[in-house]
Amino acid sequence: MSEKSKKINIEVLLDENNVPEEIKWSATDLQGFDEAICRAMLLSLWDHRNKDTLRLDLWTKDMTVDEMKIFFHQTLVTMADTLENSTNDPRISGDMRDFCDYFAEKMEIAE
Repeated sequence: MSEKSKKINIEVLLDENNVPEEIKWSATDLQGFDEAICRAMLLSLWDHRNKDTLRLDLWTKDMTVDEMKIFFHQTLVTMADTLENSTNDPRISGDMRDFCDYFAEKMEIAE
């Protein structure tokens, strides 16, 4: 059996006060890009031994409040999709999507 692997690299450029100025990421299958630059990231990793989530939340000083609202909304929608795909439970993921609609309305980003 052959083992396949993919590599994901994240580089965070910091200012003199250790505040992120730029976040770059690349992946072995990131088609069309050698690397991508972004203003924010949320990384969650599941520690099955301790039943705990490890996380890394970063955003650059250029990230605007309006962009952060949209970023969180899109992340929540994606999490609802992932929840449905991983648990095959459309009921709870539907409830989460309802919350996403509420979130977008309260953040005044609803279309």
